[in-house]
Amino acid sequence: MEAFDSHPRIGQTHAKATAQSLAWSAGEQGTPDEIAKAKLAVGNARYEERFGRIFIVCATGKTPMEMLAILEGRLQNDPETELLEAAEQQRQITQIRLRKWLASHTNDGEAK
Repeated sequence: MEAFDSHPRIGQTHAKATAQSLAWSAGEQGTPDEIAKAKLAVGNARYEERFGRIFIVCATGKTPMEMLAILEGRLQNDPETELLEAAEQQRQITQIRLRKWLASHTNDGEAK
């Protein structure tokens, strides 16, 4: 749950996270237009009301509208299924960020 809490909501840019994590999130999410932001805000609120935590999705390579469609679909999950899906999404995000971190801390395969 602490890992989930360190993410900004989809369509937003703030969370309890490091500056590097927020920068990576912004790059992964892209920039939604105002209509997408409004729809994501409503979807995020519905998700949080239903499951008691923020919506987690691996946003890399997805448009805001694709993420909204995923959110809508996952609202249909039962709580146990959704927790497993959220954990899988967190795993994917962590794997991507570990690769980014490793790439920024190595030079031709050697640690800086």
